[in-house]
Parts: sequence; C-alpha cells; structure tokens
Amino acid sequence: MHIEPGLIAPVKLSLAAATAALVYLRVLPRWLRQPRLWVRTALAAVFFSMFMQAFHMQVGPSELHFIGAMLVYLSFGYLPAMLGFGIGLFLQALIFEPQDMVHLAVNTLSLVIPLTVVHWRFGKQTAELNWQRILKLDAVYYSGVTLMVAFWLSMAEVATPFSAWLQFAASYLLVVAAEPVMTLALLSVFRVLRQRPELPRWMRVCLDEGRWSARV
Repeated sequence: MHIEPGLIAPVKLSLAAATAALVYLRVLPRWLRQPRLWVRTALAAVFFSMFMQAFHMQVGPSELHFIGAMLVYLSFGYLPAMLGFGIGLFLQALIFEPQDMVHLAVNTLSLVIPLTVVHWRFGKQTAELNWQRILKLDAVYYSGVTLMVAFWLSMAEVATPFSAWLQFAASYLLVVAAEPVMTLALLSVFRVLRQRPELPRWMRVCLDEGRWSARV
C-alpha cells in the first residue's frame, strides 16, 4: 500500500496532507477525552508496526504488506487503530524508510479511509465473530486499500499500466486468506484473558471494551 516516491506531484501531496490532517483533527478531541484510548493507540501502533515490518515486498507500483488491520481494529477499537496506523507509518518512515516520509499522508489515507468504511458499515455487526465474518471484513478492507492505491496512481505524474495495479491487487488475496486465521486465534486468546477475574485492571484497559466475542 506504499506508493513509490516520485509518482505524485507536490501539489497533490499537499492536498493529501491537508485531507489527512482534517481526518485526524475531526477525531482528536474525542480521543483526548478518553485516556484509556491513549494506551490502546500506542499498542495499535506497535502491533501494526511489527506486522508491517514482518513481511513486505515490492509488487508492481506499490508494496504488499502484512498489516493485521482487523486484529488491530477489533482488539483496540476504531480510534486507536486509526491513529495507530498513522503513528506506525510515521515511525516506519522515520526509522527504516526516510523516503516514505514524503508520502506519509497518502499512505495513511490508503489505510484509514477503508478502515472508516468498515467501521461505519460493519462495526455494529461484530458482536460475534467467526472465521467467515472476519474474512468478509478483511476482504472489504483490502479491497478498499487496493482501490485507494488505484486512486493515487490515477493522480500520478507517470502513467501506470493497469496490469501492474492488477498484479498488486491480486497479491492481497494471500493476505486476505491468511490474516483471518491469525485474527480469530488472537481474538480468542484476548477473550479468554478478559474473562479471567484475576486479570489486572491495567490489562483490561489495554483491550477494547469487549463488544465482540470470538469463536471458531
């Protein structure tokens, strides 16, 4: 989902940066009023960064990443995931790929906009999760990511062949097939932890309020 540096003109990057700033400024007051979300945001950023660095490879005009998006979203909540994605991308660019800092807003929107669609369209339907439902969430999310990449490429200064984007989009089928298994397994572990009466309060604060349950 990383757009390669040099493809998008500076004026369009500025518009992307302004859009990303507006998206975050809209939710920041609500986030600041809930200190427990600060811990979850930090954890979301850490988990996302670990997943992103664990597996990434160049595919066509962008990069294929293991994101763990639904695990982060369902474990820590919408706002922590949304902010954690931005923080994780910033840290990744700062530490590992300085050239990606130019496209920080572009890459952030590529992850945050599909997450917002999933949250507002399906967020209230996650009271009970199984493999099929998580697969559906992942499919919708990564379809959104690949469409966002297509949108950015359509704004690029250099024409990108449709076949190159199609190769990138098809590569995410592997992620969509693999991530739900990991997501369901870890959500099941988190559910068991939350049900333990001796679990320290600080550990309960780390996870979302438990509006979901996970079953095989």
